[in-house]
Amino acid sequence: MQQSDRAGLLYALAGFCLLTIGDSIVKGIDGAWAPTAIAAWRYGLGALGLTALLVMKEGLQPLRNIPRPGMQVLRGTGVGIATISFFAGLWLMPLTDAIALAFTQPIFTAVLAATFLGEKLRWQTVLATLVAFAGVLIVLRPNFAEIGLGALLPLGAALGMAILVTANRAVAGAGSALAMQAYVAIFATIVLVTGMVIGHLSGVASLHVEWPVWHIPARVAIIAVTASAAHWLIYLGTERAGAATVAPMTYGQLIAASVIGYIFFSEVPDLTAMLGAGLIILSGLFLWHQGRNRRGARVPA
Repeated sequence: MQQSDRAGLLYALAGFCLLTIGDSIVKGIDGAWAPTAIAAWRYGLGALGLTALLVMKEGLQPLRNIPRPGMQVLRGTGVGIATISFFAGLWLMPLTDAIALAFTQPIFTAVLAATFLGEKLRWQTVLATLVAFAGVLIVLRPNFAEIGLGALLPLGAALGMAILVTANRAVAGAGSALAMQAYVAIFATIVLVTGMVIGHLSGVASLHVEWPVWHIPARVAIIAVTASAAHWLIYLGTERAGAATVAPMTYGQLIAASVIGYIFFSEVPDLTAMLGAGLIILSGLFLWHQGRNRRGARVPA
């Protein structure tokens, strides 16, 4: 393995593990603020920072002519669904279980791409979906019995991220990487603020928004910073080693989640749930491997 590949893998692994720190901070908030408010505040801060950086580097032109605005709204909606669902799910179940269920995202992405982008649904994808579904049922077993439909929230997060990834493919090349990051943060903020207002007016107690004690929005600000740093590290890793090479490093999140859950939340990993997580990871790695094989087969000798 070349030195650049090793460095890329380490950067990506550090980035994916850093994402888990933000997840653990959210879990520590545990209902002290509505999940809609946390998500809106987190992406609002991100949108401000990314927009300022975009204007500094590229001027106002990318904001005057936003490419395919309908698709940008869809990207923001996907992020909004993912963020609220995942934050709420973290408060209801162990950190490791929630992250394991969120790893079904590649399966949802493959199905959405086949449905809306016309990509062929291969037998390998069907097989991986069935294996992942078995893993989901195993992970859900204790959580569903204890908390009911709330156990499905991380699956909603996976679906939201799959919507984002599928929409990303549809707008690939429409702008710079920085502009595309800024667009998704801006439209996610609009979607999340709208959802926060609707939730507040709905009468649902858990979605009622009040200004919390100062350290709650401060913690969310830390989440925004750590998430930005994590995505930067993942970008550096991808730049050095390639997206296909660093993709498996995402599963470092599960190891980090198990360690953090044990140390800070006294969550002892359930062996049966870990078996289910293993099946989900296996299905994702299988899809990744098949994708690499297909790409390799297209490269001329």
